[in-house]
Amino acid sequence: MTILCVRFQLPPTREAALPELLGLLEEFTPVVEALPPDRALADLRGAERYFKRDAVELASVIRVRALALHGVDCAIGAGPGPMLARMALKDARPGVTCAVPGDAVADFLAGRPVAALPGVGGATARVLCEYGLDTLGRVAAAPLSTLQRLVGAKVGRELHEKANGVDRGRVVPNGVSRSLATERPFTRDELDPDRHRRALLSAAEELGSRLRALDKVCRTLTLTVRYADRTATTRSRTLGEPTAHSVALTRAAYDMYEALGLQRARVRSVSLRAEGLDPAEQASQQLTFDPADDKLRRIEEAADRARARFGPLAVLPGTLAA
Repeated sequence: MTILCVRFQLPPTREAALPELLGLLEEFTPVVEALPPDRALADLRGAERYFKRDAVELASVIRVRALALHGVDCAIGAGPGPMLARMALKDARPGVTCAVPGDAVADFLAGRPVAALPGVGGATARVLCEYGLDTLGRVAAAPLSTLQRLVGAKVGRELHEKANGVDRGRVVPNGVSRSLATERPFTRDELDPDRHRRALLSAAEELGSRLRALDKVCRTLTLTVRYADRTATTRSRTLGEPTAHSVALTRAAYDMYEALGLQRARVRSVSLRAEGLDPAEQASQQLTFDPADDKLRRIEEAADRARARFGPLAVLPGTLAA
């Protein structure tokens, strides 16, 4: 086990702490890949030799330092490669490292549903399940030629390798992409879709206001819905054009929410993240010649001036479209 996948327990209000936490990982290895908003991959091959400790022992030290220096707990998955470390993280909990030893990879993968494999989408999983290949153990045992006939030559080969524990991924050092996020928690687990939508409206308006205050536009919007059982669903959408327009952000958030098809879901919170930030002056805007859209933009400008003069609560998020 040489790769760690670390998920820091960062609330949206503390996402700015991620670079500092990455710096903590870099005290052990320079090979750290940021996975915003709250995760990172770390290749500890050199650190294991230098510190004469294995990855699980080093993970314990990382967790203690994160708590002591930053007040942040973390869950950690460890494995021979990035794919296995990511999958192990799904079984980890704060304060616990889930490790997949190299000689236990087959047992770790065998009973898992095929959709648990990174890169396997819903369509591919449905095709495989129709032919009885519903677990990774069955996929691993299937002939390569059969998989290639079902899902294509390239995808079939990659699927066969991954199901057999062959992890060709590597940790690529990078920087933290800039982003903005906001969350709307509910006072109790919320079943009402109208309340979900109102929370999304409020979050989208706040993001738009913050983007405009920074003279930024975003290219991607990410929605995260957290449920009562502590699971979460995340969806991302690349916008038609970079924008800080609250109406455009709200439409994208609504579209992603509707696509989830939630029925009687007990939702604990919803959050939105604006990613791929660029300077507003470098962004092009498609002319719509829509008087209603122009009016909304003028209202946004007036609301932004009110916030700048009287504070962020001068115009509460969610009231412009009320």
